[in-house]
Amino acid sequence: MLNLSRTGLSTRPSLGFFLTVAFLFVFFLPCPKAQAASPARLALTFEERVGYQRVIEEVNWRYRIWPKENPLPKPALEDVMPLSVIRAKVENDLRQTQALEVYWKRPVTEAQLQAEMDRMARATQQPERLQALWAALDDDPFLIAECLARPALVNRLLRSWYAGDSRWHGELRQQAEAEIARFGTVQDLRKLSGEYEEVEWVKKEDGRAEREPGTVALDAAAWREQQQALGRVLQRATAGRLPGTPVNKHLPDGESLPLGVISGLQEREDGYYVLAVLEKEEGWLRVATVSWRKRPFDVWWAEMERGFSPARVAGDLEFRLPVLRAGTACTGDTWMPTPTTPEPRWRHTVVWTGTEMIVWGGAVDFPSAFNTGGRYDPATDTWAATSLSGAPRARRDYSAVWTGTVMIVWGGRDASTYFNTGGRYDPATDTWAATSLSGAPSERSFHTAVWTGTEMIVWGGRDPSIDFNTGGRYDPAADTWAATSLSGVPSERSFHTVVWTGTEMIVWGGFGTTYVNTVGRYDPVTDTWAATSLSGAPNARREHTAVWTGTEMIVWGGFPISNTGGRYAPATDTWATTSLSGAPSARYLHAAVWTGTEMIVWGGFTGNYINTGGRYDPATDTWTATSLSGAPSRRGGHVSAWSGTEMIIWGGTSGSSTYFNTGGRYDPATDTWAATSLSAAPSARFRHTAVWTGTEMIVWGGSGGTYLNTGGRYDPATNTWASPTSLSGVPSERSFHTAVWTGTEMIVWGGAPFPYTNTGGRYDPATDTWASTSLSGVPRARRVHTAVWTGTEMIIWGGFASGPPFFNTGGRYDPVTDTWATTSLSGAPRARGQHTAVWTGTEMIVWGGSSIPFFNTGGRYDPAIDTWATTSLSGVPMARNSHTAVWTGTEMIVWGGSPISNTGGRYCAPATGAADPHRR
Repeated sequence: MLNLSRTGLSTRPSLGFFLTVAFLFVFFLPCPKAQAASPARLALTFEERVGYQRVIEEVNWRYRIWPKENPLPKPALEDVMPLSVIRAKVENDLRQTQALEVYWKRPVTEAQLQAEMDRMARATQQPERLQALWAALDDDPFLIAECLARPALVNRLLRSWYAGDSRWHGELRQQAEAEIARFGTVQDLRKLSGEYEEVEWVKKEDGRAEREPGTVALDAAAWREQQQALGRVLQRATAGRLPGTPVNKHLPDGESLPLGVISGLQEREDGYYVLAVLEKEEGWLRVATVSWRKRPFDVWWAEMERGFSPARVAGDLEFRLPVLRAGTACTGDTWMPTPTTPEPRWRHTVVWTGTEMIVWGGAVDFPSAFNTGGRYDPATDTWAATSLSGAPRARRDYSAVWTGTVMIVWGGRDASTYFNTGGRYDPATDTWAATSLSGAPSERSFHTAVWTGTEMIVWGGRDPSIDFNTGGRYDPAADTWAATSLSGVPSERSFHTVVWTGTEMIVWGGFGTTYVNTVGRYDPVTDTWAATSLSGAPNARREHTAVWTGTEMIVWGGFPISNTGGRYAPATDTWATTSLSGAPSARYLHAAVWTGTEMIVWGGFTGNYINTGGRYDPATDTWTATSLSGAPSRRGGHVSAWSGTEMIIWGGTSGSSTYFNTGGRYDPATDTWAATSLSAAPSARFRHTAVWTGTEMIVWGGSGGTYLNTGGRYDPATNTWASPTSLSGVPSERSFHTAVWTGTEMIVWGGAPFPYTNTGGRYDPATDTWASTSLSGVPRARRVHTAVWTGTEMIIWGGFASGPPFFNTGGRYDPVTDTWATTSLSGAPRARGQHTAVWTGTEMIVWGGSSIPFFNTGGRYDPAIDTWATTSLSGVPMARNSHTAVWTGTEMIVWGGSPISNTGGRYCAPATGAADPHRR
C-alpha cells in the first residue's frame, strides 16, 4: 500500500511520481471525467499515515516561495520540517478525531469526508497543486480522504464545537451576566472583572489619521457605518443612563445614539463583551468596552490532548475521486462545511508563502485587537488557525514580511500601547519565536517594512507624539538589530510607501506634520540615503479623478483644494502638469467622461454643490467651460454616460435629503444642454450606477432616503424612459455598488447597506430579466470598489467593508460560465477605496483613492498573466480620492476629487500587445 521509497525514508520523490504528475497535466486537465469509487480499504497504520504526510509536505515545499532576494539556496524539506514534526502532526490529527467522538459524539462519517473532497475539488484556487497532491497519494480517493480531507475537516469541526460549548465557556458567561446585573451602570464598568478599555472615535475632516493611543479617526462614510454598528449593539439595551443625559440627542450629521447605556452581553468566537457610549459631541464619541476572553482553543487542547492516543481510525470506507471542475455533484441530503476563517478584522497583515496565505493580528470596531490568525490553503480551499503559544501581543497597524521560511511581524499598537516587539512565525511547525529587543527601533505604528533577502528593514511610522524618520535592519538568522543611518534621511512620516528594488529601499509620500511628496533611496549595504528629484512632482491630495487616454493617465483636482494636476506617462515614467488656464473651479464628488478626444468634468462639491464643468483637450492642454444655459441644477453623487455624441448626467443630491430624478444631455459640439424627460423616470436618488448600451442608458440602485433596487432605461434619441426595470429576481437594494455593460447585459455587484454584500445580478434589457451572479469563489463583500469590463470578464478590485478594512484584493467574473477567479496580490497596489479604474484594451489601471492616507500611487493589472506593475511616482499629481477617470483610447485623463481640487493629469500607458485579456 505504501511506497516507502517515496514516502517514508527517501528525501526525493520517485521517477514514478513525476511521471504521474506529468500524465495528469497532459491528460487530466483537458478531458476531466468522473472516476469510479475506490474499493473498501482497511484502516491505515500510523506509520503509513506518517509516510503519506511526508509526501504531502514534499509537494507543498516544492510550491513554497523562496524569495528571489535571498542569495542562499532553498533548503531541503527535512531542514525546515524534520520527520519528528511530521509524526507529531499526524498524532495530533488522530487525537482530534477521537475528541470529536468522545466530547461531542460526532464521529467523522464517510459522507462528510466525501463531501470535503468534493468541496476541495470544486472550490480549489490552485488546481495544479491539488492535482499534484492527489498524484502524490496515487490518485487513490481513500488515501486523499484520510490524509488530505480528514485533517482539515476534523480541526475545523473541533474548533467550531469548542467555541460555542457551554461546558467550557458557560461559567464565564454566567460570571459576566451576574456582574452586569450587579453593577448595572456605566459608572460601575471598571468594577467588572473583564478587560476595560476606552476608545475615542473621531470624524476626520481633513484626511488626518489618529495620533493618540485609544483614538480612531474615520472618514465620513466610515463614521456613519460606525454609528450604525454601535446603534445595533445598543438598540435593546435596558441598563440605566447617566443622570441628565438624553437618550437620543440628534446631532448635525445625523447620529443618534443612547448615552450612558450598557449594551446586552455580546458574544464573539474568542469571548464576551459589553459596551457603552460615555460621551459624544459632533464628530466625536468616547466608547467604553469590557471584555471577558474565553480560554483559547490552543490552551484547552494542549491540556485535553493528553487524554487521547493516536489510535487507528476504522477502515472499510469507499470513496470516489471528484472531478476538478465547477459543479461537482454534492452528496444527497448532506451538508458541505464551509471553511472557517479568522474573525472579521482590519489593519491586519497578510503574507503569501507560495502554498498558503497567512493572516494575522488586526482589529475590529470593538474590542480593539487580535493576536490570532489563520493560514489559508487555496489548493484545498481550507483555513487552519495559527498557534497562540508564544504569539506576540494583540496588535494592529504593524508590519509583516515573508522570508521564505518564516513570517516576521513587528511593531504596531493596541488601543493604549505602542510596541517595538515582534515575532517570527514558522508555518511548517506552527510555532512562534520572539524578535530581539536589543537595539530594536523605538515603539511605533503605521511604519513600513521590506525584506531584502537577508534582512527586514523597518522605517518611519509614529507613536502618540511624533512621526519618525528612524528605522532598523533585523537579521532573523542572528536575531539582531542594526539602526538605519540618519545622514541624508528623508523627513519624518507615516502612511508612506516603500518598494525594494533589489539593491535599495525607496520611500515616497506619506504624512508627517503635513502631507509630503519627497522621496528617499536607502542602500542597506552602505547604510546610506540618496535624495531623488522633486522636479514636476505635484503636491499631495485625495479625492481627485483619473482617466486613461491610451498613452497618459491624467489626474486632477482633489483635497486640499487645488486646481493643479498632472499627466503621467508610464512609458517614460515622467509627469507633466495640466494647464490652469480656463480650468474649472476646484471640486470633488464630480463626474468625468472621456469622449475620444476630450475629458468632460461636471458638477460636484466645493463647500457647496455646483453645476459648472469643463472640457479638457490633452492634445492642446487647454480647457473650455461647459455652458450654464439650460444646465441641470447643482448636485453631486450623480451618474454620467457618453452616448457617442452627448454626455448624459442624471440623478444626484444637493444635500439636506434632497435627491433628483432630473438630468441633462450635453452636446460638446454645440455647447448646449437639453433636459431629460421626467415622464416615467425612476424615483429620485444618488450613489446609483449607469451604463450605456449603445442606444440606452440604464440606471439602477442607489439611495433616495432608502436604499433602492429599482431602475430605468433612458433613450436619448426619443428622450423617453422605458417602463421600470423588472423586479423579478432583482438583486437586493443597494448603493455604492458597481455596474458594467458586457454588450448584452448589465452586471451589478457589491455595495451597501451594511453589512455590505458580495452578491450581484445580470440584467438583460432585451428580455427585461435578471439572473444572479455566482457566490462560489466570490470576493469578500465590499463597497466603493471599482469594476471594468475587458470584453470577456468583469474585474472588480479594492473597496472596503465595515471599520473600514480596505482591500487590495479583487476578482474576475466570467458571465458565460458564471464563475469567479481571484486577482493576484503579488505587486498589487496598497489597499484602498474611492479610487478609479479604466480598461485600456489589455490592462486595468487603478490610481488614487484612500484608506487612512490618500494615494497618488497606482498599478496596471494584466489579467492575461495575472500580474501587476506599478505606475510611476515621478511628476505624479497630488494624492486624492472620489475623482473621475476616462479612457480616450490613448490616454487616461483624471480630474477633480477630494481634497477639493480642479487639477488633473493625462497618463500614457506603455503598449502591452493585442487587446486580448486571455492572450498567453
